[in-house]
Amino acid sequence: MSKTVLITGASTGIGRATAQLFQQQGWNVVATMRSPEKSTELANLPNVLCLPLDVTKVDTIPAAIDRAIAQFGAIDVLVNNAGYALIGAFEACDMADIRGQFETNVFGLMEVTRAILPHFRLRQQGILINVASIGGRMTFPIYSPYHATKWAVDGFSESLQYELRQFNIKVKIIEPGAIKTDFYSRSITVAKKAGLTVYDDYLQRTLPKMDKAGENGSAPAVTAGAIYKAATDGSWQLRYPAGGNATFLLGLRKLLPEAWFIGMIRRGLEL
Repeated sequence: MSKTVLITGASTGIGRATAQLFQQQGWNVVATMRSPEKSTELANLPNVLCLPLDVTKVDTIPAAIDRAIAQFGAIDVLVNNAGYALIGAFEACDMADIRGQFETNVFGLMEVTRAILPHFRLRQQGILINVASIGGRMTFPIYSPYHATKWAVDGFSESLQYELRQFNIKVKIIEPGAIKTDFYSRSITVAKKAGLTVYDDYLQRTLPKMDKAGENGSAPAVTAGAIYKAATDGSWQLRYPAGGNATFLLGLRKLLPEAWFIGMIRRGLEL
């Protein structure tokens, strides 16, 4: 009997690549997104069910989970992938925008997790895969609100693994580096504040270099492969570096003195 994966944020990028990979491997795929009517490519694949789910609209979450279980009998893996980045000088970030960043990247992820856990507990099995970022264990300029959410996801996931182990529920953290997707155009909001110009020079120096990292990043299929490995390797491994030089950068972050690592980031992105 085929296993079933439910993926949030499956309309583009990593989410879509993950849905395609699982489907190719014979899984039932529940590809959720805010506007499933636009995702005809996925909807036309065998054993793929596209459903509406907006992680910031709580009522859409149990509806999607119930529909998925009704269609396929059970959910074996949840991939929390929905997210976006609010970037720019922190002083320019409106608190409403910062709250919106947390609503999607953190609180929405928590709501989907909370909704699936009774099903996983009842079955005494399940795999919870949270797509975080290398930005959950290191930082880059002008991404402070985004980093705050990814560090939150990392800490939430690491702590959650303890209480869920007794129910045979595995928690996994996916840590992509720079990925060549439409994330840098479609999923980024640049904060601006009228009259605040003192950061303009800094932004002009750093933004193009951050954009270039995305242009030179790994294909989303690389991260999809890490997600598939996390879902199928049968281990209790917690973290999976996932493309975009993630393994290299995380290794440097661990080995180098903090001042050296921060200096390396500054030389690469500020000068």
